[in-house]
Amino acid sequence: MNSPETSADAPLATPAELSLPAQKRLLFSKIQIQLAKSNTFSDVLPELEEVLLQFLEAQRLTVYQNARDGQEITAKFKTGQELHEIRLPLSPNSIAGYAALTSKSLNIRDVYDTDALTQIHKTLKFDSSFDKRSGFTSRAMLVVPIKLGAPLLGVLQVINKVGGDAFQDQDLQSAHLLADMLAKKFHEEFEGTDGPYDLLIKKQLLTPEKLDELTRRAKKEAVTMTSLLVGDLKIAPEMVAASLESYYQVPFMRYDPNIVPPKRLLRKLNMSYLRRQLWLPLAGEIDEEIVILIDNPTDVGRQMEIQRALPAKKYIFRVGFSEDILQYLGGGSVSSYLHGLTAKLEEEDVEEGDATDEGLETGDVNENENTIIQLVNRLIIDAYRAGASDIHVEPSKGASPSKVRLRIDGICRPALEIPSTHIRAVLSRIKIMARMDIAERRKPQDGKIVIKVKGIPLELRVATIPTIFGEGAVLRVLASGGALPFDNLNLAERNYKELDRLLTIPQGIILVVGPTGSGKTTTLHAVLGRINTPDRKIWTAEDPVEITQPGLQQVQVDHKIGFGFAEALRSFLRADPDVILIGEMRDKETAHSGIEASLTGHLVFSTLHTNSAPETIVRLLDLGLDPMNFADALLGILAQRLVRTLCSQCKQHYKPSATEWRRLVLLYGEENFPELEISQADAVLFAPGGCGKCAKTGYKGRTGIHELLVASTEMKKAIAQGGRVDELRALAMKEGMRTLMQDGVAKVLKGQCDLTQLFRVASE
Repeated sequence: MNSPETSADAPLATPAELSLPAQKRLLFSKIQIQLAKSNTFSDVLPELEEVLLQFLEAQRLTVYQNARDGQEITAKFKTGQELHEIRLPLSPNSIAGYAALTSKSLNIRDVYDTDALTQIHKTLKFDSSFDKRSGFTSRAMLVVPIKLGAPLLGVLQVINKVGGDAFQDQDLQSAHLLADMLAKKFHEEFEGTDGPYDLLIKKQLLTPEKLDELTRRAKKEAVTMTSLLVGDLKIAPEMVAASLESYYQVPFMRYDPNIVPPKRLLRKLNMSYLRRQLWLPLAGEIDEEIVILIDNPTDVGRQMEIQRALPAKKYIFRVGFSEDILQYLGGGSVSSYLHGLTAKLEEEDVEEGDATDEGLETGDVNENENTIIQLVNRLIIDAYRAGASDIHVEPSKGASPSKVRLRIDGICRPALEIPSTHIRAVLSRIKIMARMDIAERRKPQDGKIVIKVKGIPLELRVATIPTIFGEGAVLRVLASGGALPFDNLNLAERNYKELDRLLTIPQGIILVVGPTGSGKTTTLHAVLGRINTPDRKIWTAEDPVEITQPGLQQVQVDHKIGFGFAEALRSFLRADPDVILIGEMRDKETAHSGIEASLTGHLVFSTLHTNSAPETIVRLLDLGLDPMNFADALLGILAQRLVRTLCSQCKQHYKPSATEWRRLVLLYGEENFPELEISQADAVLFAPGGCGKCAKTGYKGRTGIHELLVASTEMKKAIAQGGRVDELRALAMKEGMRTLMQDGVAKVLKGQCDLTQLFRVASE
């Protein structure tokens, strides 16, 4: 007889469940009840683990869930009292990855039997690193895909049969029953739909009867469902895309003329075959990682064909309209001007050079040829319009094409490839524009390019560096236009008020610190813009002058002629200044002169390359500054980083799990967290999506995270006494300073960024 709990809460048993022994049926019911009560599977896993193992008669298990980006499966498994996360790509290189990619169940007697694994797939192997770290020995293994209908939702991996050498058919049946139960739970967590167009029905844009009619028409008339939904019913393509995304649980991708499928991969495939099969590779390398666009990511047959045609360690699937896939395969339909130019280069009849160190002479391809000039000009202009901070021109070995990457929002993105026969000419053209010596290829060179984009001057700093494969170049796109408004710095309320107050003090020194590229110059000019009034005389010494403002006297230092920051500062003191900005305090002389200037009635701003505000104090004292003078002069130190912000058009909201919420609380500090005035029940977090506006990355733009140390009376006393970094940090936090991580957590809770990007720039 069933227990009262089981009979009241458990759903009706299926024939497969009824065939289980009585003890297993009871365990199965317990699992069902616990899952039904929990919000997510990860929440209930710790307390369910023992019951799951009893039901499966196994020593260990790992439950993977399909990641929302369609790139990998992830799992959290329990070992002792610690939670560890495993991430595996969808590929035939791992046992769980193979099951995820092929949707096949596996019953393996011994995972260390390499011959048995290669009979399943030639690249299949067992990763023994987990065993080595834990001391546990894996042998027999059941691996079952977790699916509800077509889309993969996860993988169940059962390890080592209790009381036996191998798992039997009845064990596989139990694993399938559990996988079916988990599929329903994951389907609920993912908010998935049961069919490709069910979301349209849910949104009342389509009826089930109309969907059946369109399905019949599509088969009869040999047309696509997209053409009928968009063309006949006038449903927005974005809604159809969202419906496909919801069902297949991988990101949707529209046709983008700026994305060119790599020829090196397409050459291995027949174009007619790809048009019939409706898939193509969009990026990646053989034996590494390949991005696949396909109209049905759950088609196991085509997945196996992809594996055979393009072997890789990892496959990243994207779902797309059939029409868009065909447009990529149309040949010559890509309209990107840049790629059109590089294609033109590849079509030119130029003799290949040998793969020696010297390669082709520049005379073989003239750097003044019209195509080369257009390519370099367009590359610079398009990088500027894309908001890139740097252009990287990178040579490759032998006849391999050279790569160009753009750094956008702090991340490098591939832009295009330049044929090996033309890279010398491209680099020579860049050197000519930067007034460099084109004959010198053995030494690094620096230069500057100034061009106009629609009448707006654009300046680039150019650095060429010889590599083993030839010269490479990096072009830094200097910021143009005026200063960012002070109110747009995205300072926390306390930081805003305190920094604004410090700017009213007529003398002293304020430092902005952080690594290269953390936005220090932008912040300093925003601050200067705040106090830039006709009654103040402001001098700046910068290297280079990137941002200009009316009313400022800005000076470009030149170390080649002995005119550095220290020399500029001495000159400024003879020119009746009220405010002085020194680009960087990189040596004792400059730092000492800046402190002296601040003590003699001037407001001084400068930067330093340090990790945090408290560390800056110790760094300057280590340069040999007098602690008493420095303490008297210091007003405040603002440390900052730039973090990528979530795209406002496609970011996805979700409720934080208990584990994630606990992590946020610990990162901010339990004693300080109440000041944020937010509870878990009210909190909404955001995750990256992917749309045309953000180039499918989920991120668009950057914002600052800050920590502001204010030199109070107590702080000045601690500095004068030579306090240690931890002492200074503790005092600053007691007086209201919040660390970079804390400021970042506050911005995560506001939906401006996510923890992944925060951890890229700030440490726990």
